[in-house]
Amino acid sequence: MSDIPATVAQAFRATAARLPNNPFLSITNETAAAYAIEPITTTYGEALEAIEGLVARYRDAGCGRGHRVGLLLENRPAFFFHSIALNSLGTSVVPINADLRAAELEYLIGHSEMVAALTIEDRAGDLEAAAGRAGRRIPIVLASATSFPAIPIPTTSTGTPDAQTECALLYTSGTTGKPKGCVLSNDYFVLAGRWYNSIGGLCAISDGTDRLITPLPMVHMNAMAYSTMAMIMSGGCIVPLDRFHPRTWWQSVRQSGATIVHYLGVMPSMLLGAEPSADDCRHSVRFGFGAGVDRRDHAAFEQRFGFPLLEAWAMTETGAGAVVIANREPRHIGSNCFGRPEAAVSVRIVDEAGRDQPSGTPGELLVRATGADPHRGFFVEYLKDLEATRDAWVGGYFHTGDIVRADDDGYLYFVDRRKNVIRRSGENISAVEVESVLRRHPAVAEVAVAPVPDPIRGDEVLACVVARDASPEAELHALAESIVAFCLENLAYYKAPGYVAFLDAVPLTATSKIQRGELQRLARELPGQANCIDTRALKRRRT
Repeated sequence: MSDIPATVAQAFRATAARLPNNPFLSITNETAAAYAIEPITTTYGEALEAIEGLVARYRDAGCGRGHRVGLLLENRPAFFFHSIALNSLGTSVVPINADLRAAELEYLIGHSEMVAALTIEDRAGDLEAAAGRAGRRIPIVLASATSFPAIPIPTTSTGTPDAQTECALLYTSGTTGKPKGCVLSNDYFVLAGRWYNSIGGLCAISDGTDRLITPLPMVHMNAMAYSTMAMIMSGGCIVPLDRFHPRTWWQSVRQSGATIVHYLGVMPSMLLGAEPSADDCRHSVRFGFGAGVDRRDHAAFEQRFGFPLLEAWAMTETGAGAVVIANREPRHIGSNCFGRPEAAVSVRIVDEAGRDQPSGTPGELLVRATGADPHRGFFVEYLKDLEATRDAWVGGYFHTGDIVRADDDGYLYFVDRRKNVIRRSGENISAVEVESVLRRHPAVAEVAVAPVPDPIRGDEVLACVVARDASPEAELHALAESIVAFCLENLAYYKAPGYVAFLDAVPLTATSKIQRGELQRLARELPGQANCIDTRALKRRRT
């Protein structure tokens, strides 16, 4: 890999030329059934042929550099083919989470200024309605369509796509309520693939032979940048699942011949909950790549299933510019250790005043790329938010908002999140975003949202509600159900409250801002009380 490709499409074409008969994409029986498609294994050569046909179609439609096209395609084969085809023309893609609802879709379409959207059939109407509300007259096209309508909006730049051309716009939850759009260049994705293929140790990738299975959605950087680019740049095979199915996980792993698995922190505990079997080690997996495994489950999982879970740390914003992974011994299993930074990553751990903290003392993690370009491998910017971009880079380091500590040997240990983000089953949920929706419910006078511990999902969403009118205790369940139903109409199911607690007041500061620290303390005490309604059973993915 001495000749470094400039773009994702160039990387794919290079591998297709080198290993045309190698499998690129494999869809298991279960995922095929979930998507109502045929289970397939597509080679690099076959995929390239399909991609070239899409490139011609998009070129004829007027797609080009400076355009953005939304992709609501889940983890279907179409996502990979269309995203690479668009990248060939310098068109950026905006992956759209299929769980998003009305208000979220309207914001994303308007904020990204996408010029078109590709979608699965049952979401076309939702996208059309959201685009109309956002004032965007854009084509909404089914992925199965055989033609693509002309793009009514001219390109904003010209020239051949290169390393700095925008490749994707990924939205990530933040503390300001609305998701931030992270502008990611081709260089971001290519470096992610190069990093994964070169990091070595327990995380070594074999050229042309690995098969990587992931249940993570392609709207996240882990699946889109690390999993996919690692396989593209090594000639390996990506096995995307529709989602994580605990009961059939090992069946999918064995059927796919996976040698690498990507995991969320909630997965090991759920898999350990199954009855032990003589088949527990009957697989070809060499290692798992992920984050957030419960310290109590880490050693037990490795002993039972026979491969290491390599804990890593990264953010959408940091990409491969500051990724850290425990890929070499000692890994300090069961301690929340995520490894020791490589020489390419510069790290500081500071207190609230910006003072460096000694070993063993927790502080905020600040990161940058070592060398002349501290931004190498990072996101380009938060779209339309120069102030937030500047604030994130105060002092020349990216401020992660994560609290960690370091030991005397330089190993890093995750402690907590400073940002006001609820982490549920691997999804980042902005409390402010949920609050802004719940305040629109006619019965809600005030609301504050906080995380509460959940043994399976890590965190669950709890909404503290001050009702406009007093209600008898017997009517609280119906009111809580109404509030959750309203939330489910406007937000992804996982953002809806799993608990609704009715209070006389929420804790506020002297300036009438929510007192987050006190709220989180209070929230932990509420589940199980009469005024706190358990609504977790109402949270269901749309079918």
